[in-house]
Amino acid sequence: MISPEQFKELALSFPDTAAAPHFDRTAFKIIGKRIFTTLHERSHTANFKFSPADQSVYTLIDKNAIYPVNNKWGLQGWTTFELDKIDSQLALEALATAYEEALQSSSKRKS
Repeated sequence: MISPEQFKELALSFPDTAAAPHFDRTAFKIIGKRIFTTLHERSHTANFKFSPADQSVYTLIDKNAIYPVNNKWGLQGWTTFELDKIDSQLALEALATAYEEALQSSSKRKS
């Protein structure tokens, strides 16, 4: 289990990352780039932006704790993690994956 406070701390540990309100969530983004994860504190869930390939790998870990967002965003790689059902190491690995995807995606758009 990882608390929302621990999740925030991990998300902000990545270089050039900032937190900002995003609807009923807190968004974490690379400054000047895009959002790579969001946190919904009330429900203790986080949504990560993965490539479809990474999404398919993470959802195999535990379908009750990790699953595609149930709308068009889920088809684009956005994946929900229930923080009460995962540990901090898995959260850190998922954050690193989403962070790297955001870096690569931003680089692709510039070229």
